[in-house]
Amino acid sequence: MLSTSKVFLAALCISWPVLQVRGGILSDAQAKALASSGKTYDFIVVGGGTAGNVIANRLTENPKFKVLVIEAGPSDKGITELEVPFLCTHTTPQTPFDWNYTTTPQVGLNGQSIAYPRGHVLGGSSSINCLVYTRGSSSDYTRLSTHTNDKGWSWPSLLPYFTKSEKFTQPVDHRNISADFDANVHGFNGFNGVSLPGETTPLDPPFAAAIDELEGEGFERVRDYNAGDPIGFGWAQSTIEGKKRSSSSSGYLNSQVLGRKNLDVIVNAQVSRILPSGTQNGKPVYNGVEFRLNGSGPLFTLHTSKETVLSSGSLNTPQILLNSHLDTLLPDIGKNLSDHPIVTLAWFVKDGIQTFDDFNRNVTSEADALEEWESEGRGVDVLGISGHIGFGRDASVSGEEDPASGGNTPHFEIFLSNFLLGSTPPQGNFLSISAIMLTPISRGTVTLSSPTDPFAKPIINPNLLSTPIDLTLLRSSVRAILKLTTASAWSNFIDHPVDGQPGNNATDDELDAWLRENSRSAYHVVGTSAMSPKGEKWGVTDPDGAVKGVEEVRIVDASLLPFVPAGHTQAATYAVAERIADLIKAKWA
Repeated sequence: MLSTSKVFLAALCISWPVLQVRGGILSDAQAKALASSGKTYDFIVVGGGTAGNVIANRLTENPKFKVLVIEAGPSDKGITELEVPFLCTHTTPQTPFDWNYTTTPQVGLNGQSIAYPRGHVLGGSSSINCLVYTRGSSSDYTRLSTHTNDKGWSWPSLLPYFTKSEKFTQPVDHRNISADFDANVHGFNGFNGVSLPGETTPLDPPFAAAIDELEGEGFERVRDYNAGDPIGFGWAQSTIEGKKRSSSSSGYLNSQVLGRKNLDVIVNAQVSRILPSGTQNGKPVYNGVEFRLNGSGPLFTLHTSKETVLSSGSLNTPQILLNSHLDTLLPDIGKNLSDHPIVTLAWFVKDGIQTFDDFNRNVTSEADALEEWESEGRGVDVLGISGHIGFGRDASVSGEEDPASGGNTPHFEIFLSNFLLGSTPPQGNFLSISAIMLTPISRGTVTLSSPTDPFAKPIINPNLLSTPIDLTLLRSSVRAILKLTTASAWSNFIDHPVDGQPGNNATDDELDAWLRENSRSAYHVVGTSAMSPKGEKWGVTDPDGAVKGVEEVRIVDASLLPFVPAGHTQAATYAVAERIADLIKAKWA
């Protein structure tokens, strides 16, 4: 949905990363020497993404553990485009930092194939996403706990891991934020920076007035949507620390962590499969990791003495498992893919209102903004995609028909942007309001495209909007947006809608037709290596991430989650990784 301006990148002279030794990140020559060495590590983490870097960090807190991280993409260190929050919409698609995947034709989207970004860089999708930090509802984790028969996944048990991961910080404008978030449910000493917007925008006053005006009509305020009961509208929380993006790489693999002598990191190294070597407790032991360097050349194999941890994400982790022929043992690998559909509406705003559209289409404006960001740490570039996020429910959906995990779980999210999301036209200033349907029933798959080439891109079918209730609830979210814009508070802000967009008088059929043509993925992919109760033959892993039926292999990433939370997935992924890191450390203490 979001496009990259190659002219913009060239004008800013942004160069792609050059592999260098940076603490624990090995140079190309060092990586080749290591790959040929046959060295054994205690743990090999496959994927230096959102979860993988958490595991690497926490395991190497024990100086007795020797850990290797193998990341398929380049290093993120020193790449301006990955550090500037406002440039988040320029990181994908068709960039070196994206796997640049495309889905199969989607029946629910009128047969369209859509871009399906995933992070192909150290930090994974936390290095390229739009920085939104939402946890979902407490009921999401009650359901997860019940589903896995593991109380450790309940909200009371997992909340300490959310807070452990966080370093909640003051925004760069240093305003008083005490009334805008609940400090009791946040952490301040973790590795993942989280903050509120660091600059005001022209849409802040009319938005606040509109919520007050429509109170009692499906709109209300919530002080902190990350406290477990998210329904309502509040200030957006984003993975920003100071003026910069906070990713799992910038946080969990900071310079101090990379300086640990028991941590090595290889970038530009893609894993093809894991390899067995004997049996233990009557089960095959998979302690070999096969990979190649720099996209070509011979295959290398390194081994573990304790565990291989697959943290390659919801698309690449099942691909590795399928390449390793583990689907003969675990037929659920690559199934149960769950994702959030998203759609964006937009309006022209009144003359004289300063939106951020010029920064996306005018090289001079963005260069000026970048200079302000670099020299003063202020301006538009310190902001993420949205300053205001809200969560709502369709009151007509209840009982057995309700796909939500509980009554405090929203059916949809709404967020506002002070610019046009998508391709920015040469003229015009815009307000965008996007809707994400949070409780999908639709399920998709990840399968192999080649029986002989383990590096061929997988076949990805998210199967978006394939059930009636998914379409119904996305339609409800659009009606909520249209209702929001009827508030008189917008009279001096909104001018008119963009062409072809449905209005308040649109019928359900008209809305559905528009949704099938214009919806895309929010890129919140989970479920393809889903957890199930210990001892059950269905699913892929036990509740501790250990792969069923084999020894010494664990999965730690969003593919574990059998249901997508009612929020953006990075917060849950950090918490999952923090908890499983503790479980691994306890096992091998």
